[in-house]
Amino acid sequence: MESVTYHKLLDSAQGMIQSNGFNAFSYRDLSVSVGITTASIHYHFPSKADMGEALTKRYREGFNEVLRRIEAENSDAPTRIEQYVNQFLQTLEHGGEICLCGMLASDYQTLPENVRKHIRAFFAENEAWLEMVLKQGKSDGSLIFDSDAKDLAIVFFSMIEGAMLGARMFEDSNRLRRAVDCWRSSVFS
Repeated sequence: MESVTYHKLLDSAQGMIQSNGFNAFSYRDLSVSVGITTASIHYHFPSKADMGEALTKRYREGFNEVLRRIEAENSDAPTRIEQYVNQFLQTLEHGGEICLCGMLASDYQTLPENVRKHIRAFFAENEAWLEMVLKQGKSDGSLIFDSDAKDLAIVFFSMIEGAMLGARMFEDSNRLRRAVDCWRSSVFS
């Protein structure tokens, strides 16, 4: 069972990564943020790679739980997509943070493989979920499109991650909403 300190370390590291990237924080930064020694951090996470793996695994699991909740609470595809977008808007509006795995993807080539595997899985899981929702919407007539659902899911997820970067850069979360609205109007009949 993980301790309160363990979770505080992950919470603090997540905020730092979502703001500045994986390579821009150190155990010294965490030490100051959480108020413990770097030796205590190493007790919980012997290496930064271990922390990165625990963090991305936790983020994936939490986001998958959000996807299950969206499915359980919303039966139609358009509402599911809207609720999905809202998750990213809430992250962006939380101090200009962007999706943890999206931020980490920008550092991808320099990350340990155990972190990279969770980022790839996060992207694949989101694209698969979006594909499922798009297919459901096409099947029930709530979404009308000619493109392949898998391709649309890839484009949509890529657009969200990219729009988050632009929204953060311009300090305007409405850029994400406008990008989603534009995508929706250009794709769906």
